[in-house]
Amino acid sequence: DEIEALSSIYGEDWCVVDEDEKIYCIKISDCLDRPKWTLCLQVILPPGYPTSEPPIYQLNAPWLRGQDYTELANSLEEIYVENLGESILYLWVEKIREVLIEKAQSSDPEPDVKKISEEVDEDDGGDFLLAYQPIQEEPVQMLNYITSESQEDEELPSIHHGNPITDRRSTFQAHLAPVVTPRQVKRVLEKLYENKKIASATHNIYAYRIYCEDKQTFLQDCEDDGETAAGGRLLHLMQILNVHNVLVVVSRWYGGILLGPDRFKHINNCARNVLVE
Repeated sequence: DEIEALSSIYGEDWCVVDEDEKIYCIKISDCLDRPKWTLCLQVILPPGYPTSEPPIYQLNAPWLRGQDYTELANSLEEIYVENLGESILYLWVEKIREVLIEKAQSSDPEPDVKKISEEVDEDDGGDFLLAYQPIQEEPVQMLNYITSESQEDEELPSIHHGNPITDRRSTFQAHLAPVVTPRQVKRVLEKLYENKKIASATHNIYAYRIYCEDKQTFLQDCEDDGETAAGGRLLHLMQILNVHNVLVVVSRWYGGILLGPDRFKHINNCARNVLVE
């Protein structure tokens, strides 16, 4: 009942990442028209929620670090303690919105969005922080820079193709390859685009995560390919599932009928299925 109510209240800002695992994501802003401060709350509802277990949550925003994160996390913990055994997601969302409104009204400078593309700035994808960027450049340029050297020493990884999902004449299909370097990411993408059917897809959304042992952090990136915010959601799913050293590409062939938020559900389901396989 709580999930249905939240979905109704927040509309397209509410995203079902994985229905079976009870993983949800909501975009929260200080205002609807021209938001300055935006944050993404991702929650996993454990079997004991709300009676005996709190939601497992993650706060995602490019500007949310240090003291800001600690204070907000403490506020959410206080709400949980004050409302033990009760549904608290609505209270959490509105508390976060209250904090964002206070920031918008205070003298805090607006968040630095120079590293975020226009599309991401306008839509959901702006909430997904890239954990590691070796050079501060546009992600695609960065990838080209890293892969500009000789690629002959890089073996082309095996590519697995998932089962397609069709809804209202739109078809979605995921492709997966194990990767350990950005150069391999580029090689796999080039190989996929050699397939005329994949190359003709309306969108080829992708995300990858590579664990860097020496730095003990992740090199990760994503691409919407015209399906605004889809790449960020795909990367977020991979973060939630804690997968690494893998590239996932989801092709969508548009069938002429708008699917609304359902398209994100299909993209994530395709990706999740191919990862499980």
